[in-house]
Amino acid sequence: MAEVLKIHPADNVLVALRDFRAGETVADGEGAIPLLEDIPTKHKLAERDFHAGETIVMYGVTVGKTLRPVPRGTRISTENTVHASSEYSVGERSAAWDAPDTAAFTGRTFNGYHRGDGKVGTRNYWLVIPLVFCENRNIDVIQSAMLEKLGYVTERAFSVDVDALIAKYRSGSTPEEIMETSVLRLGTDLRQNRVFPNVDGIKFLTHQGGCGGIRQDSETLCRLLAGYLNNSNVAGGTVLSLGCQNAQVSLLQEALERQSPAGFSKPLYILEQQRSTSERAFIAEAIKATFTGLMEANRCERQPAGLEHLTLGLECGGSDGFSGISANPALGYTSDLLVALGAKTLLSEFPELNGVEQELVNRCLTDEGANKFAGLMRSYSQRAEEVGSAFSMNPSPGNIRDGLITDAMKSAGAAKKGGTSPVVDVLDYTEPATRPGLNLLCTPGNDVESTTGLAGSGANLIVFTTGLGTPTGNPIAPTVKMASNTALATKMDDLIDINAGTIISGEDSLRTKGEELLELLIRVANGEQLTQAERLGQDDFIPWKRGVSL
Repeated sequence: MAEVLKIHPADNVLVALRDFRAGETVADGEGAIPLLEDIPTKHKLAERDFHAGETIVMYGVTVGKTLRPVPRGTRISTENTVHASSEYSVGERSAAWDAPDTAAFTGRTFNGYHRGDGKVGTRNYWLVIPLVFCENRNIDVIQSAMLEKLGYVTERAFSVDVDALIAKYRSGSTPEEIMETSVLRLGTDLRQNRVFPNVDGIKFLTHQGGCGGIRQDSETLCRLLAGYLNNSNVAGGTVLSLGCQNAQVSLLQEALERQSPAGFSKPLYILEQQRSTSERAFIAEAIKATFTGLMEANRCERQPAGLEHLTLGLECGGSDGFSGISANPALGYTSDLLVALGAKTLLSEFPELNGVEQELVNRCLTDEGANKFAGLMRSYSQRAEEVGSAFSMNPSPGNIRDGLITDAMKSAGAAKKGGTSPVVDVLDYTEPATRPGLNLLCTPGNDVESTTGLAGSGANLIVFTTGLGTPTGNPIAPTVKMASNTALATKMDDLIDINAGTIISGEDSLRTKGEELLELLIRVANGEQLTQAERLGQDDFIPWKRGVSL
């Protein structure tokens, strides 16, 4: 196993693949570098002497500038380096691409749910959603009334036995004895007892929007909810409206019409509380409508479909210094495979594309796409600066601790999720993906806001790479967690579905791991394998609010 890695021939820093102590030496291909200080795993060390103000290059692009002299063999850190990135412009571009060998997947299928609009889902869900936060409590009441009775609450991977704690307390146990009490109980999967065996679940999407903010946020929320209803994993929905909110029913209906020009063909029930005789009657009506919808959704059964019907969301979060050299490029290889097979992939998180804009601009097939991407990036960056922040402030404390010390360094690794294929389209938040190939989708870097946007634009599967670990999932798009390092995959095995740390150890290549990931995605799409996020009920949903509250 190699001990250090030079990612790109133009780089002037090396990645430590293990912990090094001061006084050790590392070989960089041109001789031995004596280490002048400790270098933790995943961090970067100077390949040569730097003067103050020099450019740090990694992945072949600018990722920072030195604040002071940095001697060869010392660590690149926030004390000696600041964020820097290259300028970008729209000019001549090349769509040349070496597509991967797809022979092992050509002609492969998955068993999915065929919709009237020609899309195919990997799951069959019914949605119950509010147009405004005032309806959240009613959503919770409906959820409590229906889930257990219909057999959907028993998929939880575990439960906590609070009764055991109460019994200990009443028997006079001390706090220390309480802390030592075993309360975890394994869950039981009783899907065979479901009333509607062909319906994978009822998803209740509560949120804090729909009124009180700027009108544009309510309009955006309606477009997002329309995207969820249009998602191939959704059979239909029940919508609760208060009546007086900014997010009017008419806005949702207009969004559905724009996204479904041929007509929205799924069953949809829209109820308005201010027209109801009482809250109890309103909730009863919603439950009956939902039950009726489930009866219709249950008629749909899995049938074979080609892999071109997959739409894969590409996500990373809790990234570390290995993310950009193991999990992300392996996912990028999977993305390239799917693109070559005629499927769609979506690369989001625009703040984490800072510094690699030129590469992505150059990969855009059209002038329209290249100019749209550049415009969205510049507008987003400007808005961030106007509120006292900037893309340069993006890395979290966890990112920095594990070796990602500038946003450009983080972005250069994050962009590897998009592989090498041409960019066929650029989408603003809530715009649906309609063109096969790699799409760029404008979302925040915030994990849940981004995954929420991916599903809203049509993702029927998501792969979420992580180096530090995260419990994030999505209500309607099965979310596969891919660890960048073996230590994480071992420690948090209840959250992780696949380990890319074997790339760091030399057991796998990007190709073999990318193919392994696609095989896993096919099993998940078939419904034969649940993701860890599904088992744990991680249904995270946060709409992106771009405005202020009024």
